[in-house]
Amino acid sequence: MNPYGFFKVAGAIPAVRVGDCAFLADRHIELIRRAAEHGAALVAFPELSLTGYTCGDLFLQPSLMRAAEKALEEVVRATADCPIAAVVGMPLVAGGRRYNCAVAFSQGEILGVVPKSYLPNSGEFYEPRWFASGADVKGSLVELCGQEVPFGVDVMFKINGVECGVEICEDLWVPNPPSAALAQGGARILINLSASPEVVGKHAYLRSLVSQQSARLRAGYLYVSSGFGESSTDLVFGGNILIADQGEWVAESERFSLEEQLLCAEIDVERIEVERTRTNTFAALHNEDSFVLYPCEFEPKESPFERKINPMPFVPSDEATRHARCEEIFQIQAMGLAKRLEHTRCRSVVLGISGGLDSTLALLVVVKAFDKLGLDRRGIYGITMPGFGTTDRTYRNALDLMNQLGITQAEISIAKAVNQHFADIGLDPADRSATYENSQARERTQILMDYANKVGGLVIGTGDLSELALGWATYNGDHMSMYGVNGSIPKTLVRHLVRTAAEQLGGEVEKTLLDIVDTPVSPELLPADEKGEIAQKTEDLVGPYELHDFLLYHFIRRGASPRKLLFLAEQAFADRYPREVILHWMEAFFRRFFSQQFKRSALPDGPKVGSVSLSPRGDWRMPSDASAAVWITEIETLKKE
Repeated sequence: MNPYGFFKVAGAIPAVRVGDCAFLADRHIELIRRAAEHGAALVAFPELSLTGYTCGDLFLQPSLMRAAEKALEEVVRATADCPIAAVVGMPLVAGGRRYNCAVAFSQGEILGVVPKSYLPNSGEFYEPRWFASGADVKGSLVELCGQEVPFGVDVMFKINGVECGVEICEDLWVPNPPSAALAQGGARILINLSASPEVVGKHAYLRSLVSQQSARLRAGYLYVSSGFGESSTDLVFGGNILIADQGEWVAESERFSLEEQLLCAEIDVERIEVERTRTNTFAALHNEDSFVLYPCEFEPKESPFERKINPMPFVPSDEATRHARCEEIFQIQAMGLAKRLEHTRCRSVVLGISGGLDSTLALLVVVKAFDKLGLDRRGIYGITMPGFGTTDRTYRNALDLMNQLGITQAEISIAKAVNQHFADIGLDPADRSATYENSQARERTQILMDYANKVGGLVIGTGDLSELALGWATYNGDHMSMYGVNGSIPKTLVRHLVRTAAEQLGGEVEKTLLDIVDTPVSPELLPADEKGEIAQKTEDLVGPYELHDFLLYHFIRRGASPRKLLFLAEQAFADRYPREVILHWMEAFFRRFFSQQFKRSALPDGPKVGSVSLSPRGDWRMPSDASAAVWITEIETLKKE
């Protein structure tokens, strides 16, 4: 396990000559050495990899059984100098019964043997003809390659401090897979040695099995299945290496390759431990007494980090998935608002429309909710409130959008009222301090609240999750509303939601929405520049939202420390932000996150959308006067390294 809690695993699919154990031993040795060179701590092979899965009645021949054991002995001996643990498949006779087994070894020592529990006996499978189920084998020993080694389904391995459990092929497909018990017993890495022939549509189901098992068990899952070279008498084996980390795909091999395959990737075992301790329903299932751990320790070879870290964890990289996610989010937001409108018997809402991203998203959600309820869109009161920093671009987009969506429009300038307020409190208008800015935000909120009273409606908040995390909102200004529909939507996702809506709506409204997407994020509280363009750009002041959203996700969702955040960010943003820039904005993030909790503690109601939420009534409970010292001290240390 590296210093950041990652454990590198590898899946290996060797070339196969069915029944040629000497040839297969050579291929295993080569692939184990390659995996060790890549810095993997663990490499797994397919089911019955030392003989081939499709030997059929040859498994009944003592000659093949002796050849398999000899092959294992050669592989163990030849890789004794490799700093890696390996799990291979082979047949084994014990107590007068033949078993389909996984054998783990490291540095010349066989650690243990795990038999297959569930033997398929339908369709193309008839394993009970050759093998016995090992489901009841526990606490046993077996003689193998001159060593007396642990044998049973209660055997687990602790590789460099990381608990690993093994199941074999069909074991995963049954209603109660052994991996469930293994995870309850503490296994953070689950390994499946498989030989699964290809059938149309089967691969998608297999992927769902691996992903779901990894997710529900809060575990890493390494699945390795036989490939080219297995007998094609009746079946074809396409070769699959699947590596999942708590339901997230980390790596997948090429299917139907004619070449040997080796695939390496890191699994975040530290995060697995965080998630398991956080989820009390999982913690209640622990049953560590049912398994015996057999440890091995070594220092893997240093190697580059191979796992790809998504720089935008809130935004799916796949276009189809992203569109589906955005549509689902719109539905969640709209359903939440629809319920609130129904409960309050309100048939009208009021919201400020600035021509910016957040108010645009809020308006789109309101329109969807009204349409769901069959309410007249004229009950949506969109108010644009130009002030000292309003630019022609945002002003025009605000008016165009309201007109195109068919809502009731109003324009109320705040300039005169705010200037009067400046005079009342004795503020020089040339003093461009926080008071200058916040006075405008609070004046706009007052207008919205009073207008809502006038029309008997609700004020809909527009602030998003990223702003709440940073406290980038005026307390009792844009921070406040009667219902906040964007409160759990991060800024990086807001853009994609608006873009998705643009594509769906088309026409003139699409043009307006896309221009809003391309407009720099700004509160527009300071006067425009000499060209009439936005002078106050939020990301110049608080930092890049893509970086802050990244930090927010890994800090809140995955419990990452500043050191780990830096490591992850350097992987994700290697081509965009140098180390010192990441640390600068990381410090800003933590200082703002802790100091601004009081705003989140007084947050209006709003729907939870994703796995990260800062609602004081739901996911995030934190005292407003909590100290950031632990995190800031670590960041200061990182700056000196």
